[in-house]
Amino acid sequence: MKVAVACDHAGFPLKETIVNKIKDLGHEVINCGTDDTQRVDFPDHAQKAGQLLAQNQADRAVLICGSGIGMCIAANKIHGVYACVCHDSYSARQGVEHDNMNALCLGAMVIGPNLAEVLVEDFLKAEYFNTGNYKKRVNKILALEEQF
Repeated sequence: MKVAVACDHAGFPLKETIVNKIKDLGHEVINCGTDDTQRVDFPDHAQKAGQLLAQNQADRAVLICGSGIGMCIAANKIHGVYACVCHDSYSARQGVEHDNMNALCLGAMVIGPNLAEVLVEDFLKAEYFNTGNYKKRVNKILALEEQF
């Protein structure tokens, strides 16, 4: 699996942990910046990762900022990106299984490296159910995307 990883300056301290975890799980990392703690604007990096998802050049994305919220809002503006802030294991897995989430947003000022590793693993190991009510509901989300 190809995983785009993007962060802003606030998310940078957690980035190396996440990149290493993704590689340890056997996946390829696509670095979408930033690469240091100099102040940057999170929408720029959310856009880089989101475009890779939208263009099918990445299968999933992990986006990191201070709270996870800014990256989430920015990424969800890109057609085909389904990003959620998850700071618990259940949501990181269930978001994929039930809702076809393809971008995990994390807050580096909210969680630590150990929990981040667990969340990334749960997110990457989960698979969308794509049947029954799950498929019906995701299709309704896709219809909303086309309407508005």
